[in-house]
Amino acid sequence: MRVIIREEGIEYPTTGAPKIRTPKDASIQCQEIKESETEQFCVLVLDVKNRLKVAEIVTSGLADACLVHPREVFRTAVREGGAAIVLLHNHPSGDTTPSAEDIRITKQLIAAGRILDINVLDHVIIGANHKPCSLREDGLADFR
Repeated sequence: MRVIIREEGIEYPTTGAPKIRTPKDASIQCQEIKESETEQFCVLVLDVKNRLKVAEIVTSGLADACLVHPREVFRTAVREGGAAIVLLHNHPSGDTTPSAEDIRITKQLIAAGRILDINVLDHVIIGANHKPCSLREDGLADFR
């Protein structure tokens, strides 16, 4: 098992294989991006029992936007044989309210995951001093 966070080519090993059951579980795995001054988009790759295989920052953006493409999001999941993924990104403003673009990209990535047979379980938005926002829990996209 390989569990890393990648940032600009640097690998940060972590220990164990935690199960990702809740948005809080997901947000714990990417705490280092919580207070970033730029948007960071992270993908948690899970096995069939929702155990974390890989956590990877797939793209970095600006203070208020981050370019996200399905190719980048699913690359590691395909390579690592992931059964499911959880999407996670930060809002540098701290406000975890999803934007229209957050909802749009989530729907696009869910559709791509269906084609690849990799379930997108949730999209979690984190920000400094705010509770994580789960698009699944808030019913903002069809994760079935």
